[in-house]
Amino acid sequence: MTLPVNPLASALSQIQSMTAEAADSTPSVAGGNGAATAGSFASALKASLDKISDDQKSATSEAQAFELGSPNVSLNDVMVDSQKANLGFEFGLQVRNRLVSAYTDLMQISV
Repeated sequence: MTLPVNPLASALSQIQSMTAEAADSTPSVAGGNGAATAGSFASALKASLDKISDDQKSATSEAQAFELGSPNVSLNDVMVDSQKANLGFEFGLQVRNRLVSAYTDLMQISV
């Protein structure tokens, strides 16, 4: 298992690649109301939340396996996967905070 030296650079590169994929897969909606973009955003958000959840479940099960003395699970892997899950959760939390802030700003504009 290889890990990037800088987790923030890794997260940034993942965001850039996801953005490029989303831009490539977004259909042209000439004259549309943007429903395709909203659907792709919702699916990307759900996929991100599912990945965060899967990473946390994986880290938890790996930690439990280590606690039970499983010979194929090392402490290094447990700690690294736990930190990756924690970093993913913190990233998701920041995204949620930004979305709530943007929603609040939009609500203040419409009033």
